[in-house]
Amino acid sequence: MPFRTGAYTLREATVGDVHAVAQHRVAMFRDMGVLPEAEADALAASSAAFLARAIPSGDYRGWIAERDGEVIAGAGVVLRPLLPRPGHLDGGVEAYVLNVYTEPAHRRRGIARALMEAVLTWCRSEQVARVTLHASDEGRPLYLTLGFAGTNEMLCDLQ
Repeated sequence: MPFRTGAYTLREATVGDVHAVAQHRVAMFRDMGVLPEAEADALAASSAAFLARAIPSGDYRGWIAERDGEVIAGAGVVLRPLLPRPGHLDGGVEAYVLNVYTEPAHRRRGIARALMEAVLTWCRSEQVARVTLHASDEGRPLYLTLGFAGTNEMLCDLQ
């Protein structure tokens, strides 16, 4: 169900938002300085193709912020099962947060916080065991105030 925060309306993403979310994904990687411009169109197209399948199937859950009917921010999650581990013998489900992006003209107005609060509220209602994300330098302070902490995660890209 949509709700308002200031001049912005927040709602769940639909398949009609695929291209806006894909463009925000491209802009996010651009802002982080990790997207070669020659790959931007291909990333937008492959992201849109993924989202067109994953939103209707529920494999991707997203939240959108709009102003005057225009998508200006969003955030999403994908769920993955967890193996049993000490203290959590049932394993459970982990939500991986991704595609958190606010267009520059709308930043510093609490929109990303409202989106993340919507994500975390949904995760709690779905009894998600753990929420993880990779933070940009700009986003890290927000996530820390929401209770996220640095971990011992490491990364090895194989392709």
